[in-house]
Amino acid sequence: MSFFDSPIARCERVHEIVLLDETQEECAREHNCPPGQICPLAGCFTSISGLDPGDEAMYAAPHHKGSRRSRSTAPRAQA
Repeated sequence: MSFFDSPIARCERVHEIVLLDETQEECAREHNCPPGQICPLAGCFTSISGLDPGDEAMYAAPHHKGSRRSRSTAPRAQA
């Protein structure tokens, strides 16, 4: 038995199932879509290849919690 957990959708333009965990540009290259073709799935693809579109926000913002670099390194004023 095999499991396939990447998000998928049916593209009515190419009449195939496409992966949504790739960028729209990667999908267009893979399915030979001509430049400028209107994509029926525009907005459904991830902006970071390999990530589920729903997980992008988790990786978009820098994680500073607990990092020493997040503290100010400006010299302290002397009284």
